[in-house]
Amino acid sequence: MIEISQLVKSVETSEGLLTILKGIDLSIREGEVVAIVGASGSGKSTLLGLMAGLDGASSGDVKLNGKSLSAMDEEQRAILRGQLVGFVFQSFQLLPSLTALENVMLPIELKGDAEAREKARALLDRVGLSERWHHYPNQLSGGEQQRVAIARAFATEARILFADEPTGNLDTATGAKVIDLLFDLNREFSTTLVLVTHDERLAKRCDRIIKLVAGEIADDTVNSRTGESVSA
Repeated sequence: MIEISQLVKSVETSEGLLTILKGIDLSIREGEVVAIVGASGSGKSTLLGLMAGLDGASSGDVKLNGKSLSAMDEEQRAILRGQLVGFVFQSFQLLPSLTALENVMLPIELKGDAEAREKARALLDRVGLSERWHHYPNQLSGGEQQRVAIARAFATEARILFADEPTGNLDTATGAKVIDLLFDLNREFSTTLVLVTHDERLAKRCDRIIKLVAGEIADDTVNSRTGESVSA
């Protein structure tokens, strides 16, 4: 589902050229659940953004479902994201002027689905917010906002879901509930799930853990509950 070859990302800084990612090679199978871990500054979020086509690489390539992002302009990448990809962010990224229901409806409506309202209501019910659908984001707790964001991410039945620190702004108990919800929905929808996380509990529930150190893959390990190390 995701094929990455010799991926490099460099940026100009006041001190010269900074290389954030250094020739990443990575393959993620359809339906796999992968955690990307590493210290701050290791390149985790940069890698996620390149995988999702939110940013362009300096060199190398990312293929989503066989389609090369390096061969596309921004408009083409946006179309592909709309077809394949869902997102969950640490900061929720809900539109403040829309209700919970309208936030979940939006990506469904953008795909031209006439049943957007019914599907959004069903998803909000699934994430335990059937009584809160008419509330705006500022009327919801952090955990409730993240549940709305998760419902929105699954709303278009995306084949790939990218999550960047999905529990980062939540307390431990709320984060644990959100993790359960995310994995439950992921099983139901059979999505390929790629998470960037500092949360060890979350990483241990994934099929595979990829550790970045200074922009390189230092370890790529299948979770001990399912198999053995892929490489070291």
